[in-house]
Amino acid sequence: MTPIERARLSLDGLSVGDGFGEGYFSNPNVVEGLIAQRALPSAPWRWTDDTQMAISIVDVLERYGEINQDVLALQFGERYEPGRGYGPAMHDLMRQYRVGGKWHKLAPAMFDGQGSFGNGSAMRVAPLGAYFADDLEKVKIEAAKSAVVTHASPEGIAGAVAVAVATALAWQTRGKEVSRAEFLEAIVPHVPDSLVRAGIVKAIRLEARHVVTAVAALGNGTGVSCQDTVPFCLWCAAGQLDNYAEALWLTVAGLGDRDTTCAIVGGILAVRVPIPTEWLASREPLNGKMTDWD
Repeated sequence: MTPIERARLSLDGLSVGDGFGEGYFSNPNVVEGLIAQRALPSAPWRWTDDTQMAISIVDVLERYGEINQDVLALQFGERYEPGRGYGPAMHDLMRQYRVGGKWHKLAPAMFDGQGSFGNGSAMRVAPLGAYFADDLEKVKIEAAKSAVVTHASPEGIAGAVAVAVATALAWQTRGKEVSRAEFLEAIVPHVPDSLVRAGIVKAIRLEARHVVTAVAALGNGTGVSCQDTVPFCLWCAAGQLDNYAEALWLTVAGLGDRDTTCAIVGGILAVRVPIPTEWLASREPLNGKMTDWD
């Protein structure tokens, strides 16, 4: 399988997870019952900004063989659709990118010069990890490059690196039996010192605990930050490395930012195990286009 074929496969997994998780943002009094009954959302499963931005990453990789940050910023802006669920801070940034705003000035200036540590850098990066899966050093470099275009905080960068490395390792270990702890331990050395890294270390110690315990210890994306999203996602993916559907059911049971957590897990696992045919058929086509530009 070529690098771009791996990236597209990961994009399929990411977008299916995205639409699956988005389908459980419903009445909080009933959603947990639907998940417990494993009642799939009604098709089509509408994807969100997670997929929208991942499409841009795959397109840039196909055209350049690496992350061209200027082109990626412009792609993000050109594909921006407000109704896809972008975070509040991203709306203005995407509008500026659409008209040629410079990422190296705008992204680091966000949040009073701290840059964003939102989970957006991690939600879209799995296809990049798949593309460079044969070279972990390249994975780290290119993941960081993709992150800083919108998320210049060290935590935003660490979150992207962690997810990209996890995807590469999922590809490298396909067909092999790997425990949750072994998989997470293999990720840690590649992640910069950060709260994200500390969270992954904590996830190793959780082993096979219940998802409620994992959420209490790691978060579930409710804070929409890399540090309260990525460790939980990696714990879920590492615990169900050989079953895409079971991994997604585990992830969505954690509630929280469920479209993003499921997108991350789906993008990681799609390069290792098959996506259920019914699930892939239920996903909104990737050429879907909304018109709510207001």
